[in-house]
Amino acid sequence: MYPFIKTAITLIKAKYRTPLTLADASVLNERAGFSDIDIFFELNNARYLNYMELGRWDFSQRTGFYKLMKSKKWGVAVGGASIRYRRRIPFLSKFTVTSKIICHDGRWMYFLQEFHQKDKICASALMKVCVTSKEGLVPAPEVLSELGEADHFAKMPKWVNAWIEAESQRPWPST
Repeated sequence: MYPFIKTAITLIKAKYRTPLTLADASVLNERAGFSDIDIFFELNNARYLNYMELGRWDFSQRTGFYKLMKSKKWGVAVGGASIRYRRRIPFLSKFTVTSKIICHDGRWMYFLQEFHQKDKICASALMKVCVTSKEGLVPAPEVLSELGEADHFAKMPKWVNAWIEAESQRPWPST
């Protein structure tokens, strides 16, 4: 079930938190609750994706992107994700989710999102995100320019480029 209430709370709280620039990282402090855990009493792998989305909403609200999206009637879509899990997050444990844009490829923006607990990394994900309008995909430089950061994220790390290349070679069903 989609966490509508958590999303609304995240957006409302973000309005009153310190504003961020696009170069900053959003940090959310969370706790693994009863609805977040699996049968092993740890954060379920699907919930990591939910918390990453909350992190991106917090980032969007605090950078002004959410306001821009609403004014332009834009939407967002995730086009791909790669996540690595390293440590478990047990039931009722506190953890942080960091979210930041690291680059774009002209079409897509790439977020690095990490989960930490007591200064140890638990998971790290690369999220491929685009902005959409009624006309289709809005180029990343256009979105970033609207937010005053046109060329800041044009340099792509080698590992992100390698991931994009690997994904382009992955077979895709024809139906």
